[in-house]
Amino acid sequence: MAELATLKKLEILDLSENNLFGYISPSIGSMASLKALSLANNKLNGSLPEQGLCKLKNLQELDLSQNSLNGILPPCLRSLKSLRLLDLSFNQLEGNISSSPIPSLKSLEYIDLSHNNFEGSFSFKSIANHTNLKIVILGSYNNKLDIETESSSWFPKFQLTILVLSNCNLNRLPEFLSHLYDLRVLDLSHNNLTGIFPDWLLENNIDLDFLSLRNNSFYGQFYLLPNSSFNIIRMDVSDNHFNGQLQENIGKILPNALYLNLSNNAFEGSISSSVCKGILFGYVDLSSNKFSGELQDKFAENCSGLLFLSLSNNRLRGQMPNFNMSGLMSLHLSDNQFSGTIPNGISQAYELYHIDISGNYLTGEIPSFLGNMTSLSSVIMRDNDFEGPLPSCEFSYVTHLNLQGNKITGSIPRTLFNSTSLLTLNLKNNLLSGEIPTSVSGNSNLRVLLLGENSLSGLIPNQLCQFNKMGILDLSQNLFSGSIPHCFSNLTFGKIQAHDSSLEVSWNSSLPRFTRYVFENLLQRDIMHEDDFLFTEQIAVEFVTKNRTNIYKGIILDLMSGLDLSCNHLTGQIPSELGKLSWIHALNLSHNQLTGSIPNTISNLGQIESLDLSYNNLSGEIPSSLISLNFLQVFSVAHNNLSGRTPEMKAQFGTFESSSYEGNPFLCGPPLEKSCNVVNKLPTLSSDLRAGKWYEIDPVAFSASFASTYAIFLLGFFAILYINPYWRQRWFNFIENCIDACYYFIYVTFRKLSVKLHW
Repeated sequence: MAELATLKKLEILDLSENNLFGYISPSIGSMASLKALSLANNKLNGSLPEQGLCKLKNLQELDLSQNSLNGILPPCLRSLKSLRLLDLSFNQLEGNISSSPIPSLKSLEYIDLSHNNFEGSFSFKSIANHTNLKIVILGSYNNKLDIETESSSWFPKFQLTILVLSNCNLNRLPEFLSHLYDLRVLDLSHNNLTGIFPDWLLENNIDLDFLSLRNNSFYGQFYLLPNSSFNIIRMDVSDNHFNGQLQENIGKILPNALYLNLSNNAFEGSISSSVCKGILFGYVDLSSNKFSGELQDKFAENCSGLLFLSLSNNRLRGQMPNFNMSGLMSLHLSDNQFSGTIPNGISQAYELYHIDISGNYLTGEIPSFLGNMTSLSSVIMRDNDFEGPLPSCEFSYVTHLNLQGNKITGSIPRTLFNSTSLLTLNLKNNLLSGEIPTSVSGNSNLRVLLLGENSLSGLIPNQLCQFNKMGILDLSQNLFSGSIPHCFSNLTFGKIQAHDSSLEVSWNSSLPRFTRYVFENLLQRDIMHEDDFLFTEQIAVEFVTKNRTNIYKGIILDLMSGLDLSCNHLTGQIPSELGKLSWIHALNLSHNQLTGSIPNTISNLGQIESLDLSYNNLSGEIPSSLISLNFLQVFSVAHNNLSGRTPEMKAQFGTFESSSYEGNPFLCGPPLEKSCNVVNKLPTLSSDLRAGKWYEIDPVAFSASFASTYAIFLLGFFAILYINPYWRQRWFNFIENCIDACYYFIYVTFRKLSVKLHW
């Protein structure tokens, strides 16, 4: 940059997105003719150079966004009287915003100070005379910046088109908003605003395209004038406390809407079939409310133009509508009370990419057409009442298939294991039986395989080792027998390769962006540059680690790895090759019949956080090298036949309690109460005793032991009769039968004797 300083007459310098690093050279101040400077989206750090920037008296546009700049705003920036655009967003700048030079820059049209570390209160009154001001973007995720909401004793001379005050600790709407009439974008999300829905914002700003009141505390009915028609393209009022019924003609009131998010409120009543009528090629989210009743087929007809529809987590019931919506890409109906079978009309949704109908009462067999839909990538149908066998189709295009918690029977089809597209397959908690298919050579992409809580049997096939990208494998609570395959060491279990894709589901729509605002300046800067139709679905996976069921999704799922073979009938020794799984986070081999010693190679599992070897027949000593496992949080070798000293109470092993070792009678040392220093020595026999015979018994000792044994036997016998009423009744019946038998024996014998004597 120092070499460019010689260009004295240069007016525009755009070095954005060039991977520049280091600090901004003060020599830039020698470029006296510079009018526009952009160093955005680089890796620059350090503070803003006072001796450089403040000399650029002709500068009209300054864009230093998306760097790592720190320090305060130089006071000398007040001298840049021609500055129209100032973008310092996404840096680490700090200081009190109230003492910034912004009020002195009266030519400003565009201000973006968002996502920094500024503190204090920003007063719009201080910029009330900025007549050219059009765009103001403030706020940050760290909630250090406040906005003053003083009474309207002043009137703004500006008319904003874009105002973003997200995460600014607002507790009431600023008064100056009532004097704005040209707003196109208004974002007041993630604040503490209360009160009823401010419909006057829409009435005052008839060209408003974008309104976000997300994550506030607005309450009451969400009501728009029924005879009005607004130009809103995107409206987000999710995460508030709105209640009551939704207006039936909301689709007509918002005829241009492409995005309507009313989720996480308290709306109730039925959903009108016309709620999305007129909303074309867009996004409607009504999830996490209290909507009830049935959906009519006309609802699907009126919503035929949607790309995204979410009605999850409500109280909807009845049959699923025939969602034969040709453009629909994502359908969420989970956690409702839908019943019946999956309608065939779903197969007509040719663009469907993601479907989630989990947590309902749906029945019947899994329809085979789901495996033939060429666009379908994610199928989530867990926790329903589906039954019958799995379809024999290959699910050639599906990447995520979740059928957990149903009543699916039969064996796992070979065609399913031959799918080359599957990344996650969850068949947990069903009624599956038989053996795992051995024909798995065609798939090398499977990352998550969950088959736990079924009745699968036989040996664990070595062919599973061909899934060399496996991150999570759950075969727990089945009937598997035989030994643990040594080839499991070939699986990655957490070692992510550079070319491995994320387990998130994302896709783009073919639609244009909601609104693309272009600031009329020398750099032709985009204001709203994000693609709001980039859909992302986070795949969630349940896996038991650290003695509890955890849900992993997003980047955490990408990083998680584990092997669970617990609660089976596995035998043999723990393969020493498992020590090669250096990236694995959880290993559970408990509740089996494993024998032999714990391999020393287990100490090579450097990332292990949960290790459970309890309830087996392991013997020998616990390897002392295990104390090198610095990330181990849960450890159990309880209920085995281990012996010797417990590992030294160092590092993570200093946090484990006696329950980690209980049920091993020959273990000693802390945290167990049994000390390893006490050695029980056999008494030395005298020469007289050694000379005695083995059958020479002390009669007193014999009598005492016999009496005590007899007494204990009687007490135990009567205790059983006292505790168990069934055996007590049997005993009394037995005694009664004996008495009857004795009585009749004596009676018959006496009568016979009497007869003989009589004769």
